[in-house]
Amino acid sequence: MDHGVDQVLSYPLPSPSALEAPQEWVRLRTECPVAPITFPSGDAGTLLTRYDQVKQVLADSRFTRELSAPDAARLTDTESGGLFNSSMAQLIPQSGEGHLRWRRLINRWFTAKRMNALRPEIEAMADTLIDGMVASGAPADLKAKFGFPLPVWVICDMLGVPDSDRDRFSTWSDMILNLTRYREDEVAASMGEFFGYLGQHIAAKKADPGEDILSELISATDSAGERMSDETLAATGIGLLVAGHETTANMIAKMVAMLLANRELWEQLLADPSLVRHAVEESLRYDPNPGLGMVRYIAEEAEVAGTTFPGGTTVLCSMGAANRDEDVFPDGESIDLTRNPNPHLSFGSGAHSCLGQALARTELQVALEVLLRRLPTLELAVAPEELNKVEGLVVGGLREVPVRW
Repeated sequence: MDHGVDQVLSYPLPSPSALEAPQEWVRLRTECPVAPITFPSGDAGTLLTRYDQVKQVLADSRFTRELSAPDAARLTDTESGGLFNSSMAQLIPQSGEGHLRWRRLINRWFTAKRMNALRPEIEAMADTLIDGMVASGAPADLKAKFGFPLPVWVICDMLGVPDSDRDRFSTWSDMILNLTRYREDEVAASMGEFFGYLGQHIAAKKADPGEDILSELISATDSAGERMSDETLAATGIGLLVAGHETTANMIAKMVAMLLANRELWEQLLADPSLVRHAVEESLRYDPNPGLGMVRYIAEEAEVAGTTFPGGTTVLCSMGAANRDEDVFPDGESIDLTRNPNPHLSFGSGAHSCLGQALARTELQVALEVLLRRLPTLELAVAPEELNKVEGLVVGGLREVPVRW
């Protein structure tokens, strides 16, 4: 097989196993950092794998998320182009001043100070989930029993949603984010149900506000003195769930699996729990299975880091590949729990960097702290190479993480 630069790769790239990165990453970074690819839809795109280019494109306002443009690549072959071309993507301003105003309204809820205040609640939720897992006995699926529910519980709490509706939120999140598992009409029906639910929820919050993000956003005004429409409020609720659930749920499972696959790392954390923060950052950086990456579209020709991108190009930034760039991360193919600084790009960069990153970091740190405290003897119940990847999700994940203790 020809592995030259003229070969067009099918995306996503294959990997040897769930905890191993695609072997193409190293070759692409060194030989072909700007590579032609084909998306699952059959449409053409351009893949970036080097740290400097990925960082610059993500921070460059000319590269937008306007993936509904007529000449933008469709990621999937579904009629609507999936989540990225959905009505939700159009209800939340994707660029320019409107996007900045929307982010400023949301950002008030995601400060480090607010996250520290939430920390004891998240810890209590984590303890409750571990109680349930221990009661059911080993072996257990750490993802299903712990990693998957924890972020849903947190997001539902932040949105003021009753505990009894948590399972519905999990189902909606999975259906909306899956690129291939569900039919187009199933995803559309799920989206309709979710919008309907949130419409009723927002009406109830208007009548009887609570201590939650939607109650606050209902009455909040942006810098132009405008309030969010009910549709944008609902889209924001969906956006927070979609962005904050599947990503963090999968990262909890992957992080623990990575640390348990190399027992010395787990022992290192047990011996020095102060390394938890570094361990979270290093797990985010090292993630061998981060999913799709960040997709950007450029309407007019632009040059970035020595490369000219023609107008109408859809660019896929592989943060996973960029996070192992040896120019930035010495010995980047190895996990180092003391790595500092660690300027990984897992949360993006620039105006679209993940606004929930303080929440995600808090959840990941608490999850790891509570597991180390409660289940120090935790171990994988299968060989690392037997772990299976989730197929079809926008974000990378493991199907299950069987553990015992």
